Amino acid sequence: MASRGVVGIFLFSALPLLCLELRRGIPDLGVKDLILLCGRIFLLLAFLTLIISVTTSWLNSFKSSQVYLKEEEEKNEKRQKLVRKKQQEAQGEKVSRYIENVLKPHQEMKLRKLEERFYQMTGETWKLSNGHKLGVLDLPEEPPETADEVVAVALRCPSGRVLKRRFFKSCSSQVLFHWMMKIGYHISLYSLSTSFPRRPLEVEEGWSLQDIGITMDTVLNVEEKDQSN
Repeated sequence: MASRGVVGIFLFSALPLLCLELRRGIPDLGVKDLILLCGRIFLLLAFLTLIISVTTSWLNSFKSSQVYLKEEEEKNEKRQKLVRKKQQEAQGEKVSRYIENVLKPHQEMKLRKLEERFYQMTGETWKLSNGHKLGVLDLPEEPPETADEVVAVALRCPSGRVLKRRFFKSCSSQVLFHWMMKIGYHISLYSLSTSFPRRPLEVEEGWSLQDIGITMDTVLNVEEKDQSN
């Protein structure tokens, strides 16, 4: 299609020259004149062909360069988007690591200190331990006041609370420690001691309350153990 258009343009451009030559040479037009006229026309066509070919080639190369530049711009834009995405992901990972490794431990430490201060004020520092398996601590049913062989025991806690409960004298002495743990004071952190004289409560497996000397209403102190040892 392009070559046909070029030939048409050539012929259309040569017609004026042909008409001019024919008008000037019609009276004495000979064979030599026709040959010269045809030579001029072919030279003109060749010159026009060269100009159009060069122009077309330049236009095509210009279009190709424009297309190439556009493709390169699109590629660069895609690469930039990919680089920005990777940078954002890397930044997000840094933020996550900072939160997980720095900010979160700092907040936990700050909260831990606040908890320590609070429980030290309330006398419940046992809650700051890593935890202990208490199992199922079953306390015997509290007997009525009118029952025989009953003793009332009071626990004076570090927070200042005083808790009272009744037991049969025949109950195992271990029930006192079960009761202490039941109210939140673990035996690994706290101990029981008598009020007067003040001494640690001695308990052995198989001993009853009566065996350890609790035969009347008694007040026991819940004391925090020395953790430095």
